Amino acid sequence: MNEKNFIIAGFGGQGVLLAGEVLANAFMLAGKNVTWYPCYGAEMRGGTVNCEIVMNDDPVSAVNKKEADFVIALNQASFNKFVSKIKKGGLMIVNSSLAKEIKTRTDINYLFAPITKLAENLGNIKMTNILALGILAKASKLVSIETLSHALDNVIPPHRKNLLPLNLKALQIGYEYDLLPV
Repeated sequence: MNEKNFIIAGFGGQGVLLAGEVLANAFMLAGKNVTWYPCYGAEMRGGTVNCEIVMNDDPVSAVNKKEADFVIALNQASFNKFVSKIKKGGLMIVNSSLAKEIKTRTDINYLFAPITKLAENLGNIKMTNILALGILAKASKLVSIETLSHALDNVIPPHRKNLLPLNLKALQIGYEYDLLPV
């Protein structure tokens, strides 16, 4: 398998780094080589946050790639910042609850989903990040929901384990969301 590069981006408090850590852990559980690289401004909550995950069967070459295969943009600022970094033919998953459904490029695929609204329907807006991972798993076909579930259990800290069932439900809802890339 060729190296794949993922960017997850949003504002502080959306669980961007946790989502990236779960995805990286899932790839490790699947026997892949992986690097997880967080990046955030000085103003944690409310400021922009992103992380990059690079996965490969062979050793990972580097992080901070020029282009990404997949980008999850959880808000408008993240969409604006990272739409230009997607490889031709790559996929941009956009939280249409917090970003406009605008296709600024014709050489990439878009998947718009009301991810925050889905999390609200689940009863916890903080599940937005995990819902997005479920959507990514289905769209990319690079990681199974079972592996992501196991990674969630690995990554969620002991004092948050009570939220594991809700996280697993969020993952499932994201995975079952039936919107195809357009």
